[in-house]
Amino acid sequence: MTRIGKYWIALKRVTKAALGCTLAAVACTVIVAIIHFPYHTDAPLTRIELEAAKKYYTEAYAQPGLESQTKSEYETEYLRVARAAAEEFRIEEQVRAFVQQFNLNDRPVLEIGSGRGYLQDVAQNYTGLDISPSVARFYHKKFVLGSATAMPFPDNSFDGVWSIWVFEHVPNPEQALREARRVTRDKGVLFLFPAWNCTPWAAEGYAVRPYSDFNWRGKLIKASIPLRSSQSFVVMSLVPTRIARSVVARFGPTSLRYRRLTPNYEKYWVNDSDAVNSIDGHEAMLWFLSRGDECLNCVPPSIFLPAGSFPLIIRVHKPAQ
Repeated sequence: MTRIGKYWIALKRVTKAALGCTLAAVACTVIVAIIHFPYHTDAPLTRIELEAAKKYYTEAYAQPGLESQTKSEYETEYLRVARAAAEEFRIEEQVRAFVQQFNLNDRPVLEIGSGRGYLQDVAQNYTGLDISPSVARFYHKKFVLGSATAMPFPDNSFDGVWSIWVFEHVPNPEQALREARRVTRDKGVLFLFPAWNCTPWAAEGYAVRPYSDFNWRGKLIKASIPLRSSQSFVVMSLVPTRIARSVVARFGPTSLRYRRLTPNYEKYWVNDSDAVNSIDGHEAMLWFLSRGDECLNCVPPSIFLPAGSFPLIIRVHKPAQ
């Protein structure tokens, strides 16, 4: 056999091996994407589910808020973690910048899921909405008791709306998005900052608890977290879905698709232990864009939006009446 013939055979073997590896990688990507596809959409809730959520958030804020008392007397683990996260992500600074950028200081604004109202002074004409009646005592500005999915406001009530780490705790998040858009005026702006892509292992604290806490199945889940949290795995699970959903969104308003989670209302192990759904920020962006709105802080190509923490800033465009 000539030297050229040997090279040709070697080249075919290398090409075949490379093709096999490529096909295997494609197959793995497809399988991971199918497993992680957001199959769920809004569904009616049972009375027990609604009451469990209300009870949890009412009790989370129920302790006295007197600063003269020690933190251990009034502050739950939920509040401690939430406060630390707000400081880490400079939430107040971001919301103040949003208010200033869009000249919202003296215009009517709404905070959905306002909690203790620590953002009530970032704008003058502020209204806070929360499902917990125990937080009313923390407000010196307008507070309204209500649900994100059935807001007690007329259409087009606000020039600006923001919501911080709320929609991942709303059992029907598309209805909450629909309500947020409904109460926002034409050309009004939304600042939405949920915890995108909440993990299913947060509820039981797999990332922070020792292996000895779990049975063999739990140990396998804990051992898989480094791989499932890696950038390459996240890309494999999100990008194919984002491409498919982008195509669907070209044909008209989309439904919001997400993954339901089982919340832990007994122990707050880590951030989002109490999350009831996992929403991808790209999916939420498509929901607005497919209705004619615009994303003011999305940089194309949008399929590579980060999977983690970032706000969506949306300008609402409503059809002329």
